[in-house]
Amino acid sequence: MADIMDYLLWRGDLGFGQSEFNEVDNLILSELVYVEFNGIVPGPGEGEITLSEASRLFFERHTDEEIQAKVSSTKMAAFLMRRMAETERFSGILLSGYVNDINLDEQSQFSAVTVKLGDGRTNVVYSGTDSTIVGWREDFNMIFLEHTPGQQKALAYLEHAAAKTDGPLRIMGHSKGGNLAVYAATHCKQEFHDRMEIIYSNDGPGFTDSMISLENYRLLLPRIHTIIPESSIVGMLFEHEEEFEVVASKNSGAGQHDVMSWEVLGPQLVHLNKVNEKALILDKSLKAWIGGMDAEGRSALVDTLFGILDDAGINTVDDLANMKIPKLVELLKIHSSLDKENQEMIKESLLDFLQKSGNALYDILFRK
Repeated sequence: MADIMDYLLWRGDLGFGQSEFNEVDNLILSELVYVEFNGIVPGPGEGEITLSEASRLFFERHTDEEIQAKVSSTKMAAFLMRRMAETERFSGILLSGYVNDINLDEQSQFSAVTVKLGDGRTNVVYSGTDSTIVGWREDFNMIFLEHTPGQQKALAYLEHAAAKTDGPLRIMGHSKGGNLAVYAATHCKQEFHDRMEIIYSNDGPGFTDSMISLENYRLLLPRIHTIIPESSIVGMLFEHEEEFEVVASKNSGAGQHDVMSWEVLGPQLVHLNKVNEKALILDKSLKAWIGGMDAEGRSALVDTLFGILDDAGINTVDDLANMKIPKLVELLKIHSSLDKENQEMIKESLLDFLQKSGNALYDILFRK
């Protein structure tokens, strides 16, 4: 089945004046922001650059082999960008306001870019979690923090972009980026709300009860478009009030989180009637597991797990995936050196989750 790469071949010769922005274009921009544009795309208030020029500069600095060696599926964003730069539809779009802020002290990873397509709209695009462990730490912090540093940065970014532009706003992102898009839209100044045309959350996690009870959130519900794959895990997390659309993926299980696998037919994604039954079971299990811990317990679990990784010098997903036997032994030693209370907490917490999820976790992660 076709994917967004195929879409660029089909629709790439049509500008946005000939074929208007659609849900597949949203997906493409939400993947593009994963490219590391440091030193290529200007920061906020520093100018702009065409996508074709940004692609040229990027591939002058990075080889295909270097990119392919990375573990994260988001490495494919660079190759998507190169294909975009070859099309009439995307080669001349303007990129600006690039931010890539990783703050270990705040346990925060935040990245965003502003895109102008020439159709009179400003597109604010948030990145999901990158390959850094601190980025994943921030995702886990969502289970006990009311507001994460990344969410607050997303809000400031949107308000700055809105203040510097005119016309309608589109706000979007994949994974954590989808969560940031909805959070920023909900909390931004009232004067910008009428300009928000659409907010896309592509398999982005939801929120706490306090967030979804806000009046601004409920007023924006008709403009929030949440899209999840059939076996969604991330996009089903936490609470959602908005309706969601289910789409097909070429991958199975957890691999469906990768938007490069989502199936495309013409100018739209391939839509399905419902989420996979195993995904629903896993979602209920996760909610029951997290709901069974108080905020202090959740915080302690996250601190302990990521503390082990930090003590072992594991800073990226690549470090974890390429871990050699000596590093694994070091991890086990660090775990065994924890006091008995923390050891028991990790053991009991993980066993509790495995019991609640039953076979659903194995089916989602490993079965084809």
